[in-house]
Amino acid sequence: MMASGVLVVAGLYQWTPQKRACLEHCRTPKTFLTRYWRPGTRGALLLGLRHGAYCVGCCWALMGVLFAVGVMNLAWVATIAIFVLVEKTAPFGPWTGRIAGAALAAFGLVTLTSE
Repeated sequence: MMASGVLVVAGLYQWTPQKRACLEHCRTPKTFLTRYWRPGTRGALLLGLRHGAYCVGCCWALMGVLFAVGVMNLAWVATIAIFVLVEKTAPFGPWTGRIAGAALAAFGLVTLTSE
């Protein structure tokens, strides 16, 4: 039941404005770097922390799915890795994430009702 709930939450998160905002920063690292780059070690650390926060904001729900379905399940790991790659690099990537989100939510609802 917990895994089903995680799937539904992860699927719905794919459609939120927060997800889109974080994804936008991850999709355009050149713009991100030119905007937030500062010289020195401190600047590099702050840049890495900021970019890492956007990456976590973008993918935390999918990471949660990995824990819900089993971290060692290679089929899920590969599937999510492919979706993240397409979502971040392809011109139609944001829609791929939304479609995957709808599929995750639907799969979560189906497994929730069958338990």
